[in-house]
Amino acid sequence: MGSSCYARGNEANLALLESFLAEHGLSDSVCLSGRCCACHCSLGPNISIDGKVYHHVDSATLLTLLRSKFLSSDSSST
Repeated sequence: MGSSCYARGNEANLALLESFLAEHGLSDSVCLSGRCCACHCSLGPNISIDGKVYHHVDSATLLTLLRSKFLSSDSSST
């Protein structure tokens, strides 16, 4: 991940993401990939889910995104 996003919190976000996926049995069905820089440094940390980029993602925001994507009754996971 880009150094700006890393410094702004994506290290913690990655740990939260891995924990969430493991806790909900999704580790084998979700593909995680990193990238060096999304060129939105001032808006970081940035996270992309299914091609949609989210900016200023802290742990609470990430948890909300993950719950919406994977735990909502109308979600189409993966």
